[in-house]
Amino acid sequence: MTLLASFLEIVADWRGAFPQARSHQRGVRQALGSLVCLGRKTLTRIIWTNGGAHQSWSGEYFLHSRCEWEPQQLFQPILDRGLEWCRGRLVGVAVDDTRLRKTGRCIQQAFYQRDPMSPPFHCNLVLGLRFLQASLLVPLHRKEAANARALPIRFQEVSAVKKPGRKASEQEWEQYRQLVKRHNLSQRFVKMMGELRQALDATGAANKILVVAGDGSFCNRTVFTGPRDRTEIIARARKDAVLCYRAEAGGRRFYAAEKFTPEQVRQDEFIPWETTKIFYGGKRRKIRYKELTNIYWQGGARRTPLRLFVIAPTPYRKRNSGRLYYRRAAYLLTTDLKDKARGLLQIYFDRWQIEVNHREEKDTLGVGQAQLWNPTSVPKQPVLAVAAYSALLLASLLTFGAKRGDAYALLPKWRRNAKRPSCLDLITLLRKEVAENPSLLHPLGLQHSYLGLTAAAAA
Repeated sequence: MTLLASFLEIVADWRGAFPQARSHQRGVRQALGSLVCLGRKTLTRIIWTNGGAHQSWSGEYFLHSRCEWEPQQLFQPILDRGLEWCRGRLVGVAVDDTRLRKTGRCIQQAFYQRDPMSPPFHCNLVLGLRFLQASLLVPLHRKEAANARALPIRFQEVSAVKKPGRKASEQEWEQYRQLVKRHNLSQRFVKMMGELRQALDATGAANKILVVAGDGSFCNRTVFTGPRDRTEIIARARKDAVLCYRAEAGGRRFYAAEKFTPEQVRQDEFIPWETTKIFYGGKRRKIRYKELTNIYWQGGARRTPLRLFVIAPTPYRKRNSGRLYYRRAAYLLTTDLKDKARGLLQIYFDRWQIEVNHREEKDTLGVGQAQLWNPTSVPKQPVLAVAAYSALLLASLLTFGAKRGDAYALLPKWRRNAKRPSCLDLITLLRKEVAENPSLLHPLGLQHSYLGLTAAAAA
């Protein structure tokens, strides 16, 4: 089976997300066009890539503004097939927020926010959209010598609540404060955890434990005290978080009077270091860590018992003959008190793959470059592009497995040691198969060619 055939088989299950077969066909065409399109991924260029340069384009825009379909349902077929690669009791999911830059002043959901690429000595602002993404961590390293692959399974727009104007009344300001408490990023995170748990149950994985890995922005009271059903959280904590044990029985006090911080645990010589092997950077490496169980974070998790991991700094060299450097220590808090430390730490080390998703979605696929301003279209079109990207990653696993085989183009000499295909490898192969297999695209009303793909780049 070819990569294109596997991709079309996955997106065929999108039919339940669309009200009609016609809208489903149009959605699949746009998803495929967003992958093979050259240049900026605007909607007009996608239409031209699909051969619609001399046809009415209104229906393509109405797919996002008028057609009533649920964007998040596009990820359910990907989750169904991706879970087959996640053997074991724990299912790791990485969650993080990302920003799509915008310049249009008529986009209601766009707002000024902190630019994550700002230098540490100066905070810059950027106008754009904010999305919350969840990616299924497929542990390819269990069978092959390859890093984990993250398959996006959620991509939700999470706009900030608009502030009232200067002349707003006190009642409007009070309403604004209440909306901020109910619709902030942490509350959306908790809601997404519940949706992911329901999605896992729908796939028949009710007996598996969902482990959600997040960065420091989700290590707070809202997340750790929120409802959790067969769901555990592991997040990076501050080194100065105030922790404690439970007070001795017989008194009214719940928290012990003696407090400590993760940094003090790292420096405490009486707490021994333990070792385990984690796969990252292309091979299994030995790491050192400290562990404390049944501790409490009074200011962040209240009376929820937690588990602390302190990971020792990892030495590295910038070149073989250079000096030895050390990275910073990592401090992790998790609600999982039973499972082995190795499995939880491996999920957190694999969390980095969601950052790879963000880079490929923005730089390679141009998610967010479509020029839309309709309030209904703005949050839906990027979801379609991300779902197409996720289906492409899954199709490569189903067709060729985890390793980079002979089906892909030959790499240059300086990249001959790549062990898994990159997003550019997959798109290059997909463009080739799209031009060489017109019979597979005939049901969609498409007929791509090398000349058509390059001509659309001038749009």
